[in-house]
Amino acid sequence: MPEGEAVGNLGARAALLALVAGLLTGCGAAPRPTDVTVSGHGSSGVAAGAGTIGRAGSACVLPVTFDIAAGWQAEAVDGLTAVASGGVDGDTVDSLLRQGPVTLVCEIDAKPAGAVGFLRVSTGKPGSGDAHAVLRAFVAAEGATSRAAYRTFRAGGLSGVRVDYVHSSELLGERTKESALAVVTPRGPVVLHLGGLDSAEHDEMLPAFELAQGTLRTS
Repeated sequence: MPEGEAVGNLGARAALLALVAGLLTGCGAAPRPTDVTVSGHGSSGVAAGAGTIGRAGSACVLPVTFDIAAGWQAEAVDGLTAVASGGVDGDTVDSLLRQGPVTLVCEIDAKPAGAVGFLRVSTGKPGSGDAHAVLRAFVAAEGATSRAAYRTFRAGGLSGVRVDYVHSSELLGERTKESALAVVTPRGPVVLHLGGLDSAEHDEMLPAFELAQGTLRTS
């Protein structure tokens, strides 16, 4: 893909995600991951939970369940008919919500808890690859990233892979810490991604990400 087209697609995707947020709330070889425990990596603790997302009857029905931090608000990203009716065709919406082998299906907004950022959940089809391959493809699709540190974890009978990295935004001219994890279920892979306004917001929200990681279960 030509460089200008790639930047344009990333910009369009960022713009669409910003619009979605408004609607909902108003490749080289990498080292294999090493095994670590779930809790405490990179933060001062794990946030207190305020409910479980993913099960039937919750805001987002997912292949997994996990606890969300107090004050965070979840909304499903299903269909986006409001966006499509505004002049964006469904195929374009689907392609812009897709990152690597997975597609955005749920956003958990930190603003009600006083932070600026989202925990985003994306899912894919069975057979998309193991957790490490899915996560590497997800990060690669984000564009300019560096300092990616992959590690495996176990939670609730699931084996997954987590990555902490830095994303460089050509549009904003900023470098921001981000975190993501992937697990594979019989219903396909699931990726949780934590992104904030800046690295300070990321660090503030990291306990909520680690709460989700530590409470992951198949639904």
